Amino acid sequence: MTTPDAPARRRGAQRLPGRDPVWARLLIAVGLVFTLLAGGALAGKEALFKYATRSVAQENLLGDSGRQAEQRGHVDVNGAKNILLIGVDARPGQDPAELVRADSIIILHIPASHDQAYLVSIPRDTWVKIPPYDNGAKRYEGGHDKINGAYAWGGDGLTGAGQRAHAVELLALTIKSLWGITFDGAAIVDFTGFQQVVEVLGGVDMYVDEETTSVHIGHTANGEYAVPFRQFTRSDGGQGLSAVPGVTPQVYHVGYQHLEPWQALDYVRQRELLPNSDYDRQRHQQQFLKALFKKILSSDVLTDPGRLNDVLRVVGKAMTIDSGGIDLADWLYAMRGIGADDLLTIKTNNGTFNNAPGVSNAETLDQTTLDLLEAVRTERVQAFVAGHLDLVAPS
Repeated sequence: MTTPDAPARRRGAQRLPGRDPVWARLLIAVGLVFTLLAGGALAGKEALFKYATRSVAQENLLGDSGRQAEQRGHVDVNGAKNILLIGVDARPGQDPAELVRADSIIILHIPASHDQAYLVSIPRDTWVKIPPYDNGAKRYEGGHDKINGAYAWGGDGLTGAGQRAHAVELLALTIKSLWGITFDGAAIVDFTGFQQVVEVLGGVDMYVDEETTSVHIGHTANGEYAVPFRQFTRSDGGQGLSAVPGVTPQVYHVGYQHLEPWQALDYVRQRELLPNSDYDRQRHQQQFLKALFKKILSSDVLTDPGRLNDVLRVVGKAMTIDSGGIDLADWLYAMRGIGADDLLTIKTNNGTFNNAPGVSNAETLDQTTLDLLEAVRTERVQAFVAGHLDLVAPS
């Protein structure tokens, strides 16, 4: 089968369809790589930090919604920390007037001990009340919408850094107004940059835990790339799929295997034909993150200065970070005790879609998830997880 890359280049390098909420999780893998380097017996840590983070764009994303630190040279990073991670897929050539909704919204909670990290995803279809907001170009009067709409309305009418900053600020203000959680930092990770990271690494080795059929990539009888399903809007407002005659979809079978870059990126975006939709996709993304982290830390990457440089370069370009006024080197050094196995993902809504009463294609948070968010606010996540081990997602 011809890979999708080749025909795409012949047609003018058009992107494959679909959105990818995994990209925010890249920040965690990168941070863990940096902290491992920081904790190693390497000379010139200061120079290493500057080198590793040299291409990372830093902007004030949280505005008045975050807890900004007064930076006076290097500081000690103390206490529990909450970081807002947002994944977006701003496509090249996208109409600037089109609303950009967040593809993933993740709270990274780091307890005061700085020896563990917890990922708490807020389902992007969660039906919430968004507060009024004026971004200087347009005023949003407030109202009910899916929570990823907070990101969209915050940046409405803006582009570039202004769009990113106001989008993140309204999303953070929405989370604060709903659950009282305030953030110490934030990061946006985009699809294009992450795609380059996977390509530099040459793919990943991972376990596929359920047969997964791609709705984005298929092939015709002569092996040419083709989209195997057409999407349409059902009468209830949801998205339906119709198989394209003569096109065989790509299928990922259960078992350990090497996924080429295009296969890995396609696999982790699948949700439409999986029994638990977004929640199955989240699990696959978690598994992919661990596989990616293992690949970055492999000897053939860490001992190859040229290859490591390529990884760090494309990683930096994939991220925009608000460090909360704290130098990135101080962040990384403080988190040096967190390893790959110390990153835990906590399932929200017990890993299933929890329908919002009276609202089509939206969900609401169950009481256990609300208790989890309260534990984040009150810095009791470790105790909460100890009493809800069934909510720790395998990865």
